[in-house]
Amino acid sequence: MAKNPEKSDPEAVAPAKLTGLIIKSPKKVAAGIPAVISSVKQVFGEMGPVRGLKALANLNQKGGIDCPGCAWPDPDDERSAVAEYCENGAKAIAEEATMKKLDTVFFQENSVSQLSQLSDYEIGKKGRLTRPMFLPEGSDHYQEISWEGAFSKIAKHLNGLKSPDEAIFYTSGRTSNEAAFLYQLFVREYGTNNMPDCSNMCHESSGVALTDTLGIGKGSVKLEDFYETEVILILGQNPGTNHPRMLSALKKAKENGATIISINPILETGLLNFSNPQEIKGALGIKSKLTDLYLQVKINGDMALLQALAKLMLIEEDKDPGTVFNLDFIKEKTQGFGEYLTHIRTLDLNILIAESGIPLPSLQALAKILCSKNKIIACWAMGLTQHKNSVNTIKEVVNLLLLKGSIGKPGAGTCPVRGHSNVQGDRTMGIYEKPSPPFLDRLEKVFHFSPPRRQGYDTVESIKAMHSGKARVFFAMGGNFLSATPDTLLTAEALQKCDLTVQVSTKLNRSHLIHGKEALILPSLGRTDKDLMNGELQFVSVENSMGVVHSSKGSLKPISSHMLSEPTIVCQLAIATLKNSKVDWEKYMQHYDHIRDSIEECIPGFGNYNQRVRQPAGFYLPNGARENSYNTTSGKANFSISNSEAIVLDEAELLMMTIRSHDQFNTTIYGLNDRYRGIFNERRVILMHPKDMERQHLKERDLVDLYNFHNKTERIARKFIVLPYNIPEKCCATYFPEANVLVPLNSTADKSNTPTSKSVVIKLKKHIS
Repeated sequence: MAKNPEKSDPEAVAPAKLTGLIIKSPKKVAAGIPAVISSVKQVFGEMGPVRGLKALANLNQKGGIDCPGCAWPDPDDERSAVAEYCENGAKAIAEEATMKKLDTVFFQENSVSQLSQLSDYEIGKKGRLTRPMFLPEGSDHYQEISWEGAFSKIAKHLNGLKSPDEAIFYTSGRTSNEAAFLYQLFVREYGTNNMPDCSNMCHESSGVALTDTLGIGKGSVKLEDFYETEVILILGQNPGTNHPRMLSALKKAKENGATIISINPILETGLLNFSNPQEIKGALGIKSKLTDLYLQVKINGDMALLQALAKLMLIEEDKDPGTVFNLDFIKEKTQGFGEYLTHIRTLDLNILIAESGIPLPSLQALAKILCSKNKIIACWAMGLTQHKNSVNTIKEVVNLLLLKGSIGKPGAGTCPVRGHSNVQGDRTMGIYEKPSPPFLDRLEKVFHFSPPRRQGYDTVESIKAMHSGKARVFFAMGGNFLSATPDTLLTAEALQKCDLTVQVSTKLNRSHLIHGKEALILPSLGRTDKDLMNGELQFVSVENSMGVVHSSKGSLKPISSHMLSEPTIVCQLAIATLKNSKVDWEKYMQHYDHIRDSIEECIPGFGNYNQRVRQPAGFYLPNGARENSYNTTSGKANFSISNSEAIVLDEAELLMMTIRSHDQFNTTIYGLNDRYRGIFNERRVILMHPKDMERQHLKERDLVDLYNFHNKTERIARKFIVLPYNIPEKCCATYFPEANVLVPLNSTADKSNTPTSKSVVIKLKKHIS
């Protein structure tokens, strides 16, 4: 059996370092005073009290700093004067606004080889990047380079390629609307649509499914809908860790009478109970119950569960037509209802029950709730989006909402909860490898150049192109590409085959250490930093999960004068690279209003952009599904037909999903504790059902190596500690990004090409030292 070819030491790509596991009982309530204490320690430890309090006072306030963490929306009206942020938002700010600096001396004293032996947590804690750095071919030390020299070097590489399609331009979801628009404009004038982004790895499946069914690849609800709804379905999402401010909305919904249903393989603390530390009861430790019914579905059993629900509801509808399904809405606003019902009638309920892992009484209890309610919100995250059948599973979510007429009215609709603060806005700005012809037509009309029409590479295709030699330059606007992507060793080889890798970053990460023949680090301003241009403080804008565009203005003095803003980096790169450009890049560096004027000309929904974005709460973008209007071929919402196909495991195999700890955001590791799950001071753990441990002759704290053999290629993640956990049999969980080495590059979701990080078939072997 072939092994992934390893040009570099696997320990440099994905170090297997154990840190000393401590086990405690899982928490029974999320947030509360422990969250406050954790936030204060992190913020004051990185920034000090004065700088820390200044940053927190402006965080998520109108006209203040938009949190660089998740994309959960801010309230449209009043915001807390005490703290309009969560524990992980405070950690994100502390991480970005740290006073620790990485200067030229740091890179002289620390080689790339030495730094690569550190864990991702240790690398991230080194400090803030402050100067442009260059790694010459064959060197093991980054050295300082001028901004002019850096842009000249990138331009030389880009202009020396045989085709613009030999370059890849990645985007992180942190990038502002203004930077993203300029970035895609530069890339398209340069001549390629190779613009992979982090959405390719998370909610791409949502965008595809929602576009096919409802005509828009975004959620349809507003925050206020949570306060009017009757039922909230939460599928494959852990808001207590990944979107903590959502807990306040769930608490308010519950107080207004909503029933909350949680569907997740793991019993997550943040879905059970919540103590709001801004309220007296919460500060006293008095908890608010959130979930009314919790279904611990098998990994990848969601489609079967949803179809079983539809079948049970159909049984009740047949008894008294029109009492369960909204037939008026279905007749007027949907297409494919008859075919869908015929399909559901053919399904075997017993098979669906077995595939979902949920007993019939629990499914009947949920079906009974749904039968009697008409305002339903469905929320989901990567627990649904990272499987082979993800697109079709999300279409089943839409089917359920369409049956109830729970689209396009207050208190009802779709809510894919995005995991990064402007990943949705970046896509709106044109960061997409498959741009629509109307968008390209508008660019051509406004800027008088012909943008490329051929489809570019997404993230998976980009890795393959670099690995095969079809792409030779990799440029990343933010993010930590290596740690975020699947098949870590193969991705590392792909990056190492490039002639040049460039990273626009705020903090040191592993993607700076696994690099091309030459490498550049370009230090950028962050959300918290003041961005002065011609003596005037600038602001940028972002779009949250619910389609609200609003401003973000930094309030802290940058810790270095050698950093540039992302819009300025793009403009200077364009000036250095493009000869006889049709775009007035100099104008965009005079004031960001000029960028927003161009966005207004090119992208629908941004009329009077500069005026409306200065409104305290920003403005909503148009959303057809929200208005009960569907931009599909038929002009109606589409029912979909799918078949559930269970992943068949042999006796020794388990189905693994990667998860986050409470001490991380995406690839950024804030600490080594997963407080809610009771796991402290260690990340290399595998959570297993006790019966699976018994079958495999394992006991708690045994050390194992994890193997994946997809396409007859051996992938190994070494030194994981076995822990018994409340998870369905034959299922297990490990932390991301440590287990990404096991996620096959060629295992992706149908139609969206998203890596299947939540459906990885593995085997275990006891580790031999």
